[in-house]
Amino acid sequence: MSKVPLTAEGADTLREELQELKSVRRPAVIQAIAEAREHGDLKENAEYHAAREQQSFIEGRIKEIESKLSHAQIIDITQMNDDGKVIFGTTVQLLDLDTDKSVTYKIVGDDEADIKKGLISFSSPLARAIIGKHEGDEVNFDAPSGVREYEIEKVSYI
Repeated sequence: MSKVPLTAEGADTLREELQELKSVRRPAVIQAIAEAREHGDLKENAEYHAAREQQSFIEGRIKEIESKLSHAQIIDITQMNDDGKVIFGTTVQLLDLDTDKSVTYKIVGDDEADIKKGLISFSSPLARAIIGKHEGDEVNFDAPSGVREYEIEKVSYI
């Protein structure tokens, strides 16, 4: 499997979630299973089946996070040369040339993307259009609503 880019913040978030799952949620569900077993007949014990289902989800998520971290290429943007070029991990302020409104996005990995938080995937159409460009460049990209035009106002390596 090839390496998947991940920001340092994204890796930290995954590590925190993994720690929470292993140290808090896993022991809690093991305790819930033990308590449900004490209630007797397991075939008709809804608490037991619910706890086992929760355990299955937690174990699956642990494996998923461990796999993501083991295949991640962690990129710390603060260690890069700040030359105004848009690359993975940069925060970019764009001016929509049609509406004269500014928007700010950080280019992150697929698993970190959350448009509500201003985090866009490096594989999104907008990110693909602006990666490699510099402050002051104008870019066009095909959005679902048609061709959009932006000017790159500011590139931050934060």
